[in-house]
Amino acid sequence: IGQGIEFDYCCVHASFALKELGYETIMVNSNPETVSTDYDISDRLYFESLTIEDVLNIIDHEKPAGVIVQFGGQTPLNLARSLEQAGAPIIGTSVDSIDRAEDRDRFQQMIRKLGLVQPRNAIATTIEGAKIAAKEIGYPVIVRPSYVLGGRAMEIVYDDISLDKYAREAARVSGKHPILVDQYIEDAYETDVDLVSDGEIAVIGAVMEHIEEAGIHSGDSACVIPPYSLGKEIIDEIRRCTYAMAKELKVVGLMNVQFAVKNNTVYVLEVNPRASRTVPFVSKAIGVPLAKLAAKTMVGVLLQDSGFIKEVGVSHVSVKESVLPFARFPGVDIILGPEMHSTGEVMGIDTDFGKAFAKSQIAAGQPLNIGKNVFVSVMDKDKRTIPAIAKKLVQLGFQLIATKGTAAVLEQSGLQVKQINKLIEGRPHIGDLIRNGEIHLIINTPSGKGPMTDEGKIRALAVSFGIPCITTIAGAQATVKGIETIQKDKLGVKAIQDYHRKAESGKWKVESDRTP
Repeated sequence: IGQGIEFDYCCVHASFALKELGYETIMVNSNPETVSTDYDISDRLYFESLTIEDVLNIIDHEKPAGVIVQFGGQTPLNLARSLEQAGAPIIGTSVDSIDRAEDRDRFQQMIRKLGLVQPRNAIATTIEGAKIAAKEIGYPVIVRPSYVLGGRAMEIVYDDISLDKYAREAARVSGKHPILVDQYIEDAYETDVDLVSDGEIAVIGAVMEHIEEAGIHSGDSACVIPPYSLGKEIIDEIRRCTYAMAKELKVVGLMNVQFAVKNNTVYVLEVNPRASRTVPFVSKAIGVPLAKLAAKTMVGVLLQDSGFIKEVGVSHVSVKESVLPFARFPGVDIILGPEMHSTGEVMGIDTDFGKAFAKSQIAAGQPLNIGKNVFVSVMDKDKRTIPAIAKKLVQLGFQLIATKGTAAVLEQSGLQVKQINKLIEGRPHIGDLIRNGEIHLIINTPSGKGPMTDEGKIRALAVSFGIPCITTIAGAQATVKGIETIQKDKLGVKAIQDYHRKAESGKWKVESDRTP
């Protein structure tokens, strides 16, 4: 294991599954603050760095029958080629298939072979090369270093000046590795898919729709099972693409795919032939232990024998929400982007989206049973959609407060708005209302980014005073839905097992049989 509590979950489940089959297990982990390093999880435990030398020393000493690299995140996956060359018996998806998904050129060849679509992209080894690539692709683009974790130093850029700044940071982080330049598809829906395969059949665990639009790191996004706004044809196309790639890569174990959807076109963003951050969420949402099943497939147990051969159909809604650490860092801007900030995640589950979303917000420390004054300030491109959200808030009993530009747009829609100054426009301004406890909800989509901008200071104040602050239109729409739901009906509590009892006949109730 390399990093992440989600991967800790997968490693623990893998160890349990292999023990059930009579194997002794050996865990290698450098982080003692994990469940996988509890004394009774595995038969042997090594607190060692995840470096090729340390892992090879352990393999030389223990002489294991198999080595699993796909449950511990990106760090052990990066060791796979070196381990194989040193003779380590890696089991599960082959190292060559891992390389096909990780190597930019080989991945592009696979996408073309399968007739799939991906955003335009290029590789640059210099700052000037990145500028040339961006001009050919067309702004906006996502610039990122290769071979880094958590979206570090990844940024969306809209012009040459920004590109120069962020490409230099990417080059510094990336070192000798190239810089990746990708087309950024604005206003796209993003989806995640987790799949398990035994090499013969593959079964999707779930298709998840992100609430935030594409461009926010998947580790920071809220996401929903089942998708709540995508049509059946789009979801079927996502399934088709996923199964085609699993078959082509000959996946044994887990695979995660990220897609962007815009104008009925499904774009493949990336494929990870390993456990993903969403495996625990999917497993709990559908009632199927995906990591356990995946571990068993690596030692030859077929999915047919495990009783999991088709996608599970669920009649409830599950929402995963990220927990962000901004309250511990006074003054920072809370805007989300391609670089991951989350330090954990929670889950809300209920019979409809509004209730499930409301529960997820409560669990993440942002309850929706709030006061009645909402401050609204949005960027120009969001001024087309904000009036509908504002009207709903008024119907729910909120008083609208807005800065000059947003107030004008809302008033043109026939809404009553109290206008307030920006911080830079002099007092009384929005900061005074926040400090006085007169603002109970903030909707602020960024036209500027950074702790020194006027907006950044407002968002930082919101965090300091514990005021829910929504920074995307999609997040605002979901929040309004959640508020509406809890005003109409009280939230109830139910054991997660009770949601899955209906699906236990046979062994799992199924919805789709789209397997390769």
